Amino acid sequence: MKQEIIQKIEQQIEAGIYPGASFAYYRDGEWSDCYLGEANPEIGEQTCRGLVYDLASVSKVVGVGTVLTFLWHQGELDLEKSVTEFLPDSDYPDITIRQLLTHSTDLDPFIINRDQLNTEELKEAMFHLNRREKRAFLYSDVHFLLLGFLLENYFEKDLDQILQEQIFDPWKMKETQFGPVSSAVPTVRGQKAGVVHDPKACLLGKHAGSAGLFSTVKDLKIFLEHYLQDDFAAGLSQNFSDLSDKERSLAWNLEGDWLDHTGYTGTFIMWNRKKQEAAIFLSNRTYEKDERAQWIIDRNQVMDLIREAD
Repeated sequence: MKQEIIQKIEQQIEAGIYPGASFAYYRDGEWSDCYLGEANPEIGEQTCRGLVYDLASVSKVVGVGTVLTFLWHQGELDLEKSVTEFLPDSDYPDITIRQLLTHSTDLDPFIINRDQLNTEELKEAMFHLNRREKRAFLYSDVHFLLLGFLLENYFEKDLDQILQEQIFDPWKMKETQFGPVSSAVPTVRGQKAGVVHDPKACLLGKHAGSAGLFSTVKDLKIFLEHYLQDDFAAGLSQNFSDLSDKERSLAWNLEGDWLDHTGYTGTFIMWNRKKQEAAIFLSNRTYEKDERAQWIIDRNQVMDLIREAD
């Protein structure tokens, strides 16, 4: 494992950017792990192997994104199909599955009185969002919430069952599930551990395609090895967006040959099929404070070191 990466993580823990981190790096056909800092400062629990983390938006690729990639690879799903073919109650006949997967719609994600809505009201609001002036890249959870509802209609099952049958059972990912998970690393000091941090995902529970999954380093190693090796992922290192303002793969951010996805709670996973390298970073950076703009800068420093490692 590159020492510069570990040193950067240690510096960030020392600076109080996050209390601790579980980090794993795949290179030359094997994983190396590192567990640094504290998982739960309130009780002095040290970061160690086997911890369960709230993945936040990393859920988008671990869940819905992977199932849709399976369907695309199997020729069972046309990316140019309209959303309304699967979600007839929605107002989006002009929006395609490709556009949702690459965050390239003109949907306005703002929902009035979101926090006052119940589950059914929130789902209904997703089908009637306002539109922005024009289509442009805008990363938003509403795209993957819609894709989650789409999969539920396609399979005629709840999303948690779909993910279990399509991914977690076949790949033997026994430590990945929707929250709440009481044994998880706490994401906010004083808040009950294991509660889903994302508000919409917390309300929607097992129906949320955007966030809400909890997992471990062990399971994410299995997950990334399938992306490095299996046929379904062979063609993902290319731009799938039909817009010119941001290159995206299916569900993943694309930076050259590297694909990655990040999560609000302080998580990210990344992989490079050409180099046969991958990385897992799990933290609870929201535990003491929530300085998102600074976090993006600090997180990108670690991700850049991984991409640039010789």
